[in-house]
Amino acid sequence: MPAPRLSVVVTRRLPEVVETRMKELFEVELNHDDRKMSREELVEAMKRADVLVPCVTDRIDASMISQAGERLKLIANYGAGVDHIDVSSARQRGVLVSNTPGVVTDDTADMTIALMLAVTRRIPEGLAHMQAGDWQGWAPTAFMGHRIGGKRLGILGMGRIGQAVARRAKAFGMQIHYHNRTKVHPDIEEELEATYWDSLDQMVSRMDVISVNCPHTPSTFHLLNARRLKMLKPEAVIVNTSRGEVIDENALTRALRAGELAGAGLDVFEHGAEVNPRLRELSNVVLLPHMGSATVEGRVEMGEKVLVNIKTFADGHRPPDLVVPSMT
Repeated sequence: MPAPRLSVVVTRRLPEVVETRMKELFEVELNHDDRKMSREELVEAMKRADVLVPCVTDRIDASMISQAGERLKLIANYGAGVDHIDVSSARQRGVLVSNTPGVVTDDTADMTIALMLAVTRRIPEGLAHMQAGDWQGWAPTAFMGHRIGGKRLGILGMGRIGQAVARRAKAFGMQIHYHNRTKVHPDIEEELEATYWDSLDQMVSRMDVISVNCPHTPSTFHLLNARRLKMLKPEAVIVNTSRGEVIDENALTRALRAGELAGAGLDVFEHGAEVNPRLRELSNVVLLPHMGSATVEGRVEMGEKVLVNIKTFADGHRPPDLVVPSMT
């Protein structure tokens, strides 16, 4: 008799083509109404499943993992970041964790540049003016922003996405600078004409635009804190398409309200969907609902990676995108 199929619980709606393929391969429990699961519901799902497929909105801590059933053997995360999962606790309990790296690099980098342009060229202000029916025609001094060509871009985190941002920014004529745990390969530095800064303090004080592209880890929490934000030039702009926890959001809000920064483009927030209401009031701030990876192509490719990780595990092999605690 054929071996029983793995039981898989998916916490949110995925692209239809991904869900269809999942149903063909496994015994799948889908979240048809796309409602975010509560903590208790996630624990119950981990008690009855062989595989859990969560995403960034599902925080899975050590306490929850300790309550998981003996069946749970794999958490196949739908997304590259795994800071919402206690990977060490999972591994101690014999539960593997996989992710979906690399597939949304270009999408996130595109959104980074889009936010950069939206803030510096005041696109949302112009859009709101038009939608309100207030435009009376062209004027020489109306809605003047700044060009990004020739400006210094400081990239915080020079991994896949940081390098993709650098390639795009270079095409716009920006000067590329970066801070990273280690220098990138000399060939990459030469290709991007990128300058490495060992000191983050020195880099941020000299940049026109800061792009946050590092993951959220204990060492990057509030990396851009109140002290460092005060080092930025008043004409500087911050863009964040990585993780909201990297920036002290309250300190950023105070700096923007005080005119100590020129603007910000944020696709992620320190407290998830709970956005500081004072940020919404600022005309020099562009806020997006975590859209960095929101392309049809990217989300389908993420799902395909999840499928490969689960199928490989079901066949008795190591998932190709296995996450180990040292990576987090």
